[in-house]
Amino acid sequence: MNHRWTTNILLLLIAVSLGVIAARSYFRPQSAQADSATPYPFYIEPGTQMLRAPDGSQQVFGRVVIDMRNGKVWGFPTTSTDVYPTNPMNTKPQTSHPFALGRFAFEDADK
Repeated sequence: MNHRWTTNILLLLIAVSLGVIAARSYFRPQSAQADSATPYPFYIEPGTQMLRAPDGSQQVFGRVVIDMRNGKVWGFPTTSTDVYPTNPMNTKPQTSHPFALGRFAFEDADK
């Protein structure tokens, strides 16, 4: 008989504890907070564009990326209309190295 009472008391204690945990979030909910800082503040233009270097040294298909911290515009060559770097002659993953296209003067927008 004593074993049965112990089991019932333990089950009641577990049920009350779970009820307190559930009721706490109902009566005092925590506010949701969004992260304010993005780890990489870049804007990547959708699709591919024909990229032309300002000095005329190269013209190639690629992606346009804007660094939102300073307004610098970078071109990442993909060498095709694909949105990622490809080389049909090489089966290894390709790495695209950027070149500067220009700069947006974000600081002048406050004037």
